[in-house]
Amino acid sequence: MQDLQALKQALSTPKKVVITTHPKPDADALGSSLGMAGYLKKKGHSVTVVTPTDYPGFLHWMSGNTDVLVFNEGNEEKASGLVADAELIFCLDFSVLSRIYELGELIRKAPADKVLIDHHLEPEDFARYSFWSTAAASTAELVYQLIVDLGDRHLIDKNIAEALYAGIMTDTGSFKHPSTTELTHKVVADLISLGADVHRVSKLIYDNNSLEKLRFLGFALSEKLQYLPELHTAYMVISAEELDKFKSRTGDTEGLVNFALSIEGVVLAALFVERPEAVKISFRSIGDFSVSQFAKDHFEGGGHKNAAGGKSDMSLEETADKFLHLLPQYKDQLQEKKLIYQ
Repeated sequence: MQDLQALKQALSTPKKVVITTHPKPDADALGSSLGMAGYLKKKGHSVTVVTPTDYPGFLHWMSGNTDVLVFNEGNEEKASGLVADAELIFCLDFSVLSRIYELGELIRKAPADKVLIDHHLEPEDFARYSFWSTAAASTAELVYQLIVDLGDRHLIDKNIAEALYAGIMTDTGSFKHPSTTELTHKVVADLISLGADVHRVSKLIYDNNSLEKLRFLGFALSEKLQYLPELHTAYMVISAEELDKFKSRTGDTEGLVNFALSIEGVVLAALFVERPEAVKISFRSIGDFSVSQFAKDHFEGGGHKNAAGGKSDMSLEETADKFLHLLPQYKDQLQEKKLIYQ
């Protein structure tokens, strides 16, 4: 880490700390944030986790959840005061301040030193302290490593261990993604030794579905999934009306794009979801096809090489049409990956 000893010195006396992460936090974003918060509180710091938006109910079991301040739920003034008064601001699981909208501008202007902990591509240079690596399987893995590097492994209790384990488990696709390394398994093994109940965490995240969510999943797979065999691409387009029909809640579309990627022969998968503020897009790929670059070039997005997001201010239909008209330009690249696992 850049300036590890300087950060250790900064953390040696009680500080007012704010921790934030990206909108619609997933298990890695929230798990790394609450894991870090739990650790810093044990060090005697005053810590508040501020999320830009709400997050899925299946993450509410994490220790510290009830103290999270959701910025866009009437907490703008309170959060602004906390950011302005903070002495340290931790930015976890995102690397560009514009990603968190108004909250990002407040952080940019705040006098506090910033700490970046992240594993996404092309980080913005805004942090005094940076613990960043695209080789890491998750931000939660980096938080674990930072705590250990600071000499505080003994402060990781069961609650912290389970929050970090949740982040690692989900961001690796239950240890299926290419980002899973020997180190990832060693970190998880240590978290288990420190008290993480992996069966409990898995059940709380994966086996905690509403009936409406399961019916929505069935609808999406049977009615909305499109497959283009000549382009090795699969995609789904979900309208706001369809979300409303199934009483969709935050998190109900999470992981849906992976079903499209699971089709034999598919190299590129996409999910388009109509939201009030914009069309939100999830991309997944296998092999060398970079959906991060694809999202950056065409849909104001980015992320990891094989997992990225984007958005569009056009209509849902126009966005899907744009995607379909772009695909022939990439036919050769997608064709080359046809036999990647054979």
